[in-house]
Amino acid sequence: MTVTKVIRYRTKPERADENEHLVRAVYAELADAKPEGMRYATFRLEDGVSFLHVAVFDGDDNPLSRSAAFAEFQSGIQDRCVEGPTPADVGIVGSYGFGID
Repeated sequence: MTVTKVIRYRTKPERADENEHLVRAVYAELADAKPEGMRYATFRLEDGVSFLHVAVFDGDDNPLSRSAAFAEFQSGIQDRCVEGPTPADVGIVGSYGFGID
């Protein structure tokens, strides 16, 4: 069963670049580890302080739970944010070229 999660939050303006740096460290670690059964994307919204993460897992295994970089990213998220993070489980209605069904 595929699980899709969407997380949105807004950082403090002075912490947005730090947040992006921490997110990029997660992707660097994922590029090295190459976990199977996961698709993950992070977007920095036009306002420069809002972020949107979309994670798709094939099954119940979440490789991020074993990521040191993701643990570091999560450890200070509340201090970096003025709003959220707000997670939601979502269902796919349709996609084109997004790599999910």
